Amino acid sequence: MNSLDRHMQTAPVVAILCGLRPEEALDIAQALVDGGIHIMEMPLNFPEPLKSIYLIAETFGDQVSVGAGTVLTGDNVKAVKDAGGQFIVAPNFSEEVGKACQLLDMDWMPGVYTPTEAFAAVDLGVHSIKLFPAELCHPSIIKAMLAVLPKGTRVLPVGGIDADNIAEYMAVGAAGAGIGSSLFKSGDSRDQVRQRAQGLVTNVNKKEC
Repeated sequence: MNSLDRHMQTAPVVAILCGLRPEEALDIAQALVDGGIHIMEMPLNFPEPLKSIYLIAETFGDQVSVGAGTVLTGDNVKAVKDAGGQFIVAPNFSEEVGKACQLLDMDWMPGVYTPTEAFAAVDLGVHSIKLFPAELCHPSIIKAMLAVLPKGTRVLPVGGIDADNIAEYMAVGAAGAGIGSSLFKSGDSRDQVRQRAQGLVTNVNKKEC
């Protein structure tokens, strides 16, 4: 079992760290770990994400799984791998990115919105898919997708997920969720991030009444 799978079993929350600056990367990573979150994604459409990936991977090792989001090309995949990243997340389904991940032995979570896209990803060997943008659809779509996707496929909603609604998605079968601005915004303190992380971890296993 790789570190991403292990951390998904413990606390299936992907911290999407938009705008994380390298100089705050280690403090924020420690705050997340202290709060119970061990999976961290650096979107490539913000400054210096590869440096933050390197710093976190080098410092925390197997204690965390660190990767990149908004990965749009095969060259991006190689750059993330070279920086120490362990997984790739994309907003879309791209065969180029998927094949690069296979070649470099990187976990890949493509973004999908329809069953057609989800099955195309599964056909390329994907085990985890990102439902994006999740705020535009009802959580019940996850239950419907899981009814037809191969057993063991993980669906993680991303977009508009926070501590208040994550339990609703988990209750219909989501394997976890990607959390962005409701968990971290650039300039947030270590204590703020730790407290939010703790709240998410507390709620992630709750079922909607």
